[in-house]
Amino acid sequence: MRSETVVLDGHIIDSLVLSKVLDTVLLLGAQYEVQMFRMGRTKEEPSHAEILVTAPDAETLEQVLHEIGQLGAVRRLPEEPVLRPSPADGVFPDGFYSTTNLDTWIWLEGHWVPVEDIEMDCGILVDRQAKAPAARCVSLAKVRKGDLIVVGDTGVRVAPLPRVEPSSAFHFMGSGVSSERRKEIVVAAVARAMHECRRDGKDILFVGGPAIIHTGAGQYLEALILAGWIDVLFSGNALATHDIEQALYGTSLGVNLKTGLAAAHGHEHHLRAINTIRAAGGIAAAVERGLIQRGIMRACILKTVPFVLAGSIRDDGPLPEVITDTLAAQDAMRRYIRNVGLAIMVATTLHAVATGNLLKASVTTICVDNDPDTVIKLLDRGSHQAYGLVTDCEFFLKELAAQLGLNS
Repeated sequence: MRSETVVLDGHIIDSLVLSKVLDTVLLLGAQYEVQMFRMGRTKEEPSHAEILVTAPDAETLEQVLHEIGQLGAVRRLPEEPVLRPSPADGVFPDGFYSTTNLDTWIWLEGHWVPVEDIEMDCGILVDRQAKAPAARCVSLAKVRKGDLIVVGDTGVRVAPLPRVEPSSAFHFMGSGVSSERRKEIVVAAVARAMHECRRDGKDILFVGGPAIIHTGAGQYLEALILAGWIDVLFSGNALATHDIEQALYGTSLGVNLKTGLAAAHGHEHHLRAINTIRAAGGIAAAVERGLIQRGIMRACILKTVPFVLAGSIRDDGPLPEVITDTLAAQDAMRRYIRNVGLAIMVATTLHAVATGNLLKASVTTICVDNDPDTVIKLLDRGSHQAYGLVTDCEFFLKELAAQLGLNS
């Protein structure tokens, strides 16, 4: 038999972390003994538990410690992590620790050192050349031969998923997909979360797909941007192209947005829109020359809202600002997410999942789509902080604009 004592700290009762840890120990064929427990006496005071975990063999014990480690349990007597050099550029050493999007620390020189720029599906690089012990996330594509990478989960600590405070705008929802709640209430919660974000000095990120334009909802997103409610926009070639198409021709995918009828030769409009922007030298240049008189992209230029347009294999053109290198697009997105407090993802599966992979678990995320699978995919990928609303994007953006007092 092999044993190890682990420690749990925080709001481990009301968040159900303690029960999850104990259930996991039993599920994996081990046993536990709660050796010490101290309950927090107020909402702010954390609880503390020390649990002896006993397993039939060392392999089972390590598996248990790994699983409960993802819930915040750490060894009572932490050890320095195992560090091994990367064998080649773009290659982690065998057994590397794969990060989550939860706040993470590693034990270095007798202290818990925070892992900077945490995101899921990366490795942890330790910088021994820094004046003080330092660690940061590094993606597989960015690691270089000889970089010291954490192997295994010895000396690694993660914070459990933060609980939803009763004062939070989304306290009533719970995490997951909302298909039967009254939608106006959920949208009102998003509006309150936006106000909270502003109060806390955090950025609001909007991630959108082309259906926003096709459904005529672009005018509401444009109003949100012009009113200063959006700080960063992530999307692809399609949303920007069809937004510019509607600004130039009044169509989206060749369909007149006022009448719903296909325009003559309308199927050519998106390509002609791209050509106009390319000839002008880019979106900003087209706006400055007065070629674009309305729309989401014009609003971003006027309000100096940064945007990242990440390309795909199916893109026409694309627009000059579209980043066609996937890794370069990821890096561009990373530059804008560090101060994000709220992410609103509307009518886009791929960009929602891609953004969710980069966001910390502490970032409140609302995902709106008429297909619940989009939210389910986010949750399956580990974005457990996401709240889902199953509805049409036109209703959501129109109602959100109204909740923020933008509709005339």
